[in-house]
Amino acid sequence: MVSRLRSAGCVFAEDEARLLLAEGAGPEELSRNVRQRVEGVPLEHILGWAGFAGGRIVVGPGVFVPRRRTELLVSEGLALLAEALALPPDIAPPAHPVVVDLCCGSGAVGTAILRRAPQVELHAADIDPAAVVCARRNLEPLGGHVHAGDLFAALPPALLGRVRVLAVNAPYVPTQAIRLMPAEARLHEPFASLDGGPDGLDFHRRVAAGCVRWLAPGGHLLIETSTRQAAGTSRILEAAGFTTRTVRSDELDGTVVVGRLPARGAGAV
Repeated sequence: MVSRLRSAGCVFAEDEARLLLAEGAGPEELSRNVRQRVEGVPLEHILGWAGFAGGRIVVGPGVFVPRRRTELLVSEGLALLAEALALPPDIAPPAHPVVVDLCCGSGAVGTAILRRAPQVELHAADIDPAAVVCARRNLEPLGGHVHAGDLFAALPPALLGRVRVLAVNAPYVPTQAIRLMPAEARLHEPFASLDGGPDGLDFHRRVAAGCVRWLAPGGHLLIETSTRQAAGTSRILEAAGFTTRTVRSDELDGTVVVGRLPARGAGAV
């Protein structure tokens, strides 16, 4: 099995073989799973789950597989929530800070945050029906709320002006670069979950333009991006009224632009 997986280009063939053996219900299922993996089906789609931020996330065929680099969104979001819950004594912290996982896919970011901060009010949204099904399986048992729709149109109006942390892993691959991606992504994940437009920043523009009225005063917008695109993402957020900083993790190979609205007047747009 290891030889077949390695010959098919699986870099971590030994680890994958162990997982396939552990998850297979019998010889026939194992044989089918190995064949699918050799044919290029993502391991996570075969297993039905992906490892992310120390836990498992349910994923299914045709759903974007959460990447390890996206764990940086989780750690930055949790750090901001910790600050919000540790305000000075003369400022009452929010009892249940509102967090939104936008373009949530399987809901991996929201799930990881909710597992570590169960006191938050967590909402997630995605336009893809298969992703919404997975997100509900991951988030609803933890008390999260999952909505179907296009960006902010999916969110309930009751969240206007209340979102403390808005975490966004929107598509940011430039359209022409998708053909250079590994076949696992190109052939088995939705094109819409990858395509960020000509420069990869189309969704970042839409999010920046639409998010201000949803954020609480002093609220934060966190957007995953690439090192090459970080300056462009920052300029987009700054033009929308945010102060920004860029966070980079070499260990995770992740890049996140963090935008903060002024403490006053943020919800008035």
